[in-house]
Amino acid sequence: MMLLIDKYAYLNKLAYVHPLEKMIFSLGLLLFTLIMREERLSLITFFVMSAFIIWGAKIPLKYYAKLLLLPGFFLFTSLISILISIAPATHVLPAHMGSFTYMSWTIFIGRASIATAQQLFFIVLGSISCLYFLILTTSVQEICYVLRQWRLPPLLVELVELTYRFIFIFFESMQKIHLAQQARLGHHSPMQWLRSMSMLITALFIEMFQRSRELNNAMQARGGETVYWHETAVYNKKNWLGMMAIFLFLIVYGGYFS
Repeated sequence: MMLLIDKYAYLNKLAYVHPLEKMIFSLGLLLFTLIMREERLSLITFFVMSAFIIWGAKIPLKYYAKLLLLPGFFLFTSLISILISIAPATHVLPAHMGSFTYMSWTIFIGRASIATAQQLFFIVLGSISCLYFLILTTSVQEICYVLRQWRLPPLLVELVELTYRFIFIFFESMQKIHLAQQARLGHHSPMQWLRSMSMLITALFIEMFQRSRELNNAMQARGGETVYWHETAVYNKKNWLGMMAIFLFLIVYGGYFS
């Protein structure tokens, strides 16, 4: 999944667009959604960003739907914890949709909880679409290039790049070790599987530590600063006008319903 995300970040139809434009567009809509906290605006943001992802960047709809399911479990558990409330059976319950009493406790779903869960659902949906637009259309190198242009601390930017790079190293090492364990029947029983997993984790920790030390030595030998190649992109006035039109529409729409 991670490798495919990186592939689309380089090969999508919006890869030629300047990364600053894509970051301002996605992060601007993300901040707008979080600040306004309005369900209609969040839903509009979701449809706008999804349209740019599917029809603009040409990301397959099936793959985009799978990505939306990834945070679904965490969102579902959060909504359940908000919807269900527990109170002593002797307490007077607030306005609620249904209740169930067991022993001395009452489990109920309050109307205020439903409104809160509904608002959270739409806000999270809009926010996720903004982040997916950014990571599916912009590579990490381009994102870090913009962060450097914004004069963020170089150490922070390099940590982002190195952490992202080590994700792929981690997956590659894990696949090799896992394949070697399967070739030696390391997963043929539950106890053997548990032993193999413990050995896998230990081997990964040792290898990551060694690779990070080697990378640190290489960087120190080059003066302690990493230099990255970046392909120059050109600003497009039409993109800026389009972003301004979308932002203006959302501001007017949000002011109308506030």
